[in-house]
Amino acid sequence: MDDPVLRVQYQLTDRDRVLLGWLYDHGVLTSVQIAHALFPTLDFCQRRLRKLYRLGLVGRFRPQRAEGGSYPYHYVIDQLGAEVVAAGRDERPPRRDHARAERRRWTSSRTLAHRLGINGFFTELAGYARTQPGAELRAWLSEAACARVGSFTTADDSALVLAYRPRVRPDGYGVWAEDGVAVPVFVEYDTGGEQLSVLVDKLTGYRELFAAIGRVWPVLFWLPSAARERHLRRLFADTPPPVPVATGSRDYAASAGLCPAEAVWAAGPGDGQRYRLVDVAGYVADLRHPVDGAAA
Repeated sequence: MDDPVLRVQYQLTDRDRVLLGWLYDHGVLTSVQIAHALFPTLDFCQRRLRKLYRLGLVGRFRPQRAEGGSYPYHYVIDQLGAEVVAAGRDERPPRRDHARAERRRWTSSRTLAHRLGINGFFTELAGYARTQPGAELRAWLSEAACARVGSFTTADDSALVLAYRPRVRPDGYGVWAEDGVAVPVFVEYDTGGEQLSVLVDKLTGYRELFAAIGRVWPVLFWLPSAARERHLRRLFADTPPPVPVATGSRDYAASAGLCPAEAVWAAGPGDGQRYRLVDVAGYVADLRHPVDGAAA
């Protein structure tokens, strides 16, 4: 019997496999995010995405803008793509309606903007690493992966392993490597819809998490505006956070033409200085790891 997974595998590049894995794990990415993270040009990216779409590996949809027009194509995993990923990971094949359920989920999801936001954070890092020698996004875990029961255990000096406690639900986790240093970080992507006190309260869960695993890693708050960042840092000044935090704002980064890997992070007591992501690790003694020893 002809196996469609075997038939299509020889047509895939390493970059295709990375993309399919991202869509399988993180749900949805726009063509612009994919191009920035993985391709030299948007045109090249779109041609390859059309090929993957015709092969039945990815699905796509284009939300309408309220003010008229449409957004770029949003890509999700298709059923054959999900089966290819599962086969490559030696996992059980996904259920037959996996892709259809995922596509329906994101085309009707109220959380689509938030998911695209956190995915955009990590694809910006990947795009920076693509063009900068010595930089690498070594790990990227989704909220679902961070919350998976049984995924967490004790960490030792040779491996980075997460530990889970119900009170903490990071939007994402990553290991960013640059200049011979690997920095593990948790990311809280803020859309501005919650009270700032809710963000502050999340740090209690991280404190419990770090106590359980015996390690301390930075928690990044990626905020929509510099004004909201200032207000959050005022709260931190009044009540010092129980874990290392760094804050950055998307409008500041955009106006300065910078990405999350660069000097957009305010950390420490709030002297106004902005730090590169790799330098945020300097606030905690055991954050810095040789790149070869940092696995997730």
